[in-house]
Amino acid sequence: MRLKVKQGSAQVHSELTGAVGWNVWNELYSCSDDQTIHKWNMLGEPEQKICQLDAYFTDIHWYPLSSKKTQAGGTDVFAVSCTDGSVKILSRTGRVEKSIEAHRGACIALRWSFDGTALATAGEDGTVKIWSRNGMLRSTLAQADSPVYSIVWAYDCDQLCYCTGSNVVIKSLTSNAKQNAWKAHDGVILKVDWSPINHLIVSGGEDCKYKVWDSFGRLLYQSGIFDYPVTSVSWSPSGELFAVGSFNSLQLCDRMGWAYSKVHLKDTGSILSLSWTADSTQLAGAGGSGAVVFGQVVDLTLEDGKMQATVVDEHRIVVNDILNENADELPEFRDRVIKVSLGYGYLIVATATQCHVYNTNNLNTPHIFDLKDTVTLLLQAERHFLLLDNSTGIQIYTYEGRQICNPRFQGLRTELLNTQMISLSNDTIAVLDQQASGTTVRFFDTAQGRPLGDPWSHTLEVKEIALSQAGTIADRQLIIIDRNRDLYLLPVMKRSIAKLAAMCDSARWHDNTAMLAAMVDQRLCVWYYPSEVYVDKDLLTKTRYTKADSDFGKSAQIQFFAGNRCLVRRSDGVLVSAATSPYPAVLYDMVRRQQWEKATRLCRFIKDPTMWATLAAMAMAAKELNTAEAAFAAIDEVDKTHFVRKVKLIPTEEGRNAELAVYRRRPEEAEAILMQAGLVYRAIKLNIKLFNFERALDLAVQYKQHQDTVLWYRTQFLKAAKQQETIPRFLQMNESVVVDAVAIKKKTAEECIKESQRPGAKRYI
Repeated sequence: MRLKVKQGSAQVHSELTGAVGWNVWNELYSCSDDQTIHKWNMLGEPEQKICQLDAYFTDIHWYPLSSKKTQAGGTDVFAVSCTDGSVKILSRTGRVEKSIEAHRGACIALRWSFDGTALATAGEDGTVKIWSRNGMLRSTLAQADSPVYSIVWAYDCDQLCYCTGSNVVIKSLTSNAKQNAWKAHDGVILKVDWSPINHLIVSGGEDCKYKVWDSFGRLLYQSGIFDYPVTSVSWSPSGELFAVGSFNSLQLCDRMGWAYSKVHLKDTGSILSLSWTADSTQLAGAGGSGAVVFGQVVDLTLEDGKMQATVVDEHRIVVNDILNENADELPEFRDRVIKVSLGYGYLIVATATQCHVYNTNNLNTPHIFDLKDTVTLLLQAERHFLLLDNSTGIQIYTYEGRQICNPRFQGLRTELLNTQMISLSNDTIAVLDQQASGTTVRFFDTAQGRPLGDPWSHTLEVKEIALSQAGTIADRQLIIIDRNRDLYLLPVMKRSIAKLAAMCDSARWHDNTAMLAAMVDQRLCVWYYPSEVYVDKDLLTKTRYTKADSDFGKSAQIQFFAGNRCLVRRSDGVLVSAATSPYPAVLYDMVRRQQWEKATRLCRFIKDPTMWATLAAMAMAAKELNTAEAAFAAIDEVDKTHFVRKVKLIPTEEGRNAELAVYRRRPEEAEAILMQAGLVYRAIKLNIKLFNFERALDLAVQYKQHQDTVLWYRTQFLKAAKQQETIPRFLQMNESVVVDAVAIKKKTAEECIKESQRPGAKRYI
């Protein structure tokens, strides 16, 4: 990936260009020390002079709009800050609507809040002030000892981040909240930006470095030393990229901090301001020489293991068949390419006005349909794909271009969603609700867009979610990585969360099985059967493969997990390909086809304890007891082997299912199975074995049988524990019920014979 840079041939501004800003109509406004504001189109061509005012401009910012289609009167305005300390609110045509005397000395920076209800300004006098939409002063948030050069809002509009001197400060709008401040650079900090998507902060200063921080002030990345001070930094709206401007140079960086490319410019001077288009494909920079620079993100490459697609420029895509080693260039697109996605045998290209869906086996006849707004996100599943834009929201389409549904919920903020916050599978959509402090996940079905159950809430802020792709909706699971970097597994239908690991940087599901890969404590861990976390955590540990490799380092991200290949991107941008065992995928295929004997032979051939443990977990889930017995024996799980043999001796299927339910940690389900089948004695005995004597007595009294049996087992338990009876109900029953051990043993033997003679009773073969 790189920036394709264009510099205007004609010098529009005769003096320093102080700031630039894109609006939702994809028009760029630039303001200069020649006291003019000019408008440019997306091609980098000047269109007209908007206005000329008796002021020298330092910053510009457009009033936020989620979509140009939802605008109301009076919202197509922008604000500019001036060296005389004033802030001016101008219309799109250049008419001054409001002028505010904001600061003593120059007003250096300003920003509208994301909801458009407030305007923050920062000045040479060290003050940070909050103003209403109409220019009324609400509060003076901070008073610093030195000028404040840059300011930015948090995504929830409850906090402001600004830089003063060598410090970065995060200040809450709540008066009694403690501020977070830290020394970020060795020199004066000139620019700071805070992404509303990934909540990361990037700063640049006179020490000729840029740094990436989290919202707690922890350093995540520090660049090398530039030749000149870093004068501007800016996050893309998608949160995946940011740009860094310096003297005669422009650098494109990944969100982790490492650089994709660096462009050396000609006679632009220091890049004092950067602004991205809403689709994150193009940016503009304001040069100290008066030049305005335009950059287009190109050379984006996608791969799915068989095909590779490269965005050559804004109108052309080249598709390479990796297996056959040939390349095809798609017909040139009329509009700019905004988003591209490749997977499941389909290539999806979203331009500014249309969506093209290509089958990778036949690239000549795509399905094409019109778009209502600019696409901000593309996600694919096996049967359909998801489009996200700021006007229509979430849309699900088939690969033939037919819209299936349009899920909605109150408080959906599409501009804050990225690939870590929304996930798609064949039957389910999972969306992280940003309104609820980032702790709530909502589920929708893909057929009609209706909610699947109630929203689920986590105890901490959720950073990443992803749905499994294999199986039916009954098998669907969601992985959750929270603020503490803990990895959890949540079944979509049953909602019983379980913790898989701590210190997790990234996780990814396998493309067509239920395997899960994660970067845990700088190691690559692959769980061959993660669902075992709900059943037996000891066995889960044995189904995990760990690749300890110093090549990964901190904050590594898993990009791709398919077949037996896992692609990991390190924090410095290097891609590391890690091979995993090819046998688990073969085992999954055999189990799916019910070929248990073949699966057992495969494990005997491989002689890998991890594979045996995986087979044991799969067999127990499928109630395939013979295979489970062999697998447990192979990994020396003696207790589980004896348990399986005992279950096989139970004459009724309901009895076996109840025992397996207990194995899965579901005693209530086991009791329900037995009661529905009329196996009252087995239900009573189940509760006795679980030391749930009160429930066993309830059943005995309710069905008027085996009361003496419960009392006898309770007495034996108390003798072994050397305790006295303290429960009043048992004390009362001991006085009224005669307990005869011989009679009890006779009754239990009769119950066993009676169960074995039930219709349909048959031992497991």
